[in-house]
Amino acid sequence: MSISEMATETGRGGRIRVAVIGTGAIGQDLVSKVHRSPVLDLALAVGRNAASAGLAHAARLGYPTSDGGIDAVLAAERPFDVLFDATSAAAHLEHWRLLADEPTLLVDLTPSKIGQMVVPTVTGTHGTTGRDVSLISCGGQASIPVAHALAERFAVDYLEVVSTVASTIAGRATRLNLDEYVATTQHAVTTFTDVADTKAILNISPAVPPATFRTAVHAVIPGADAGAVRAVVDEVAARVRAFAPGYQVIACAVNGDRVVVSVEVTATSDVLPPYAGNLDIINSAAILVAEQHAARLSPAGGTGARA
Repeated sequence: MSISEMATETGRGGRIRVAVIGTGAIGQDLVSKVHRSPVLDLALAVGRNAASAGLAHAARLGYPTSDGGIDAVLAAERPFDVLFDATSAAAHLEHWRLLADEPTLLVDLTPSKIGQMVVPTVTGTHGTTGRDVSLISCGGQASIPVAHALAERFAVDYLEVVSTVASTIAGRATRLNLDEYVATTQHAVTTFTDVADTKAILNISPAVPPATFRTAVHAVIPGADAGAVRAVVDEVAARVRAFAPGYQVIACAVNGDRVVVSVEVTATSDVLPPYAGNLDIINSAAILVAEQHAARLSPAGGTGARA
């Protein structure tokens, strides 16, 4: 089935058909965000544990569920317009291979590093390959808007991004993917800034009460002007808040050629605690990608769902 043919197949209320694979905290929040979307219809929530909280949450909202994993997606009577993959980097690689012949946009929330990297305020929401969109990592979504803006405005010699997430929200997939997270985030920072010397770090904090998600961007900018840096940072933060309202600049300091910008993300979610801004920002970006995809599939080419 071609994309144009698929565009004649609609979900409930004319919305596009989406599926969520993965029933951890990311998957649960995705289900809630899709539930609130005027243009997305959750046609299937998929996991591998029939007793998982994620499948129970989707079922309570009235959506079809399956514990059949990727096999359930492949067995669907007709393809999905969008598949959100909230599993692991290794699993996404296999899902990408199995769905190679399907006319489905894969929105990858794992650090697999195989899709077209998308950061909404930097790239827009559409991957040029049109098939597999990589959202890099939560730290990438929080840091790259700032790092990219600084590199566009100033001559940057070095960039380091350090993210801190609460241990209570760092699930099994996050812990299994630590190496992939660091490599993928660093690669993305380099790609989107053209700064050769970069570093990415992820801290998992055991603090009680849990630490709110924070990301610090450290930059070396010869001749940095504090006022100019702050103006750039405030402008980009306002753009991110258009889709992730909990995104806030909590520090912006210039000491000689050393610049430190710290952002904090508070989750606005039906199921996540406020400190889980790391999940909220990547999921908010994922929903934005899917909703803009719905607009492209609309016969009128407008901003609503398909007619």
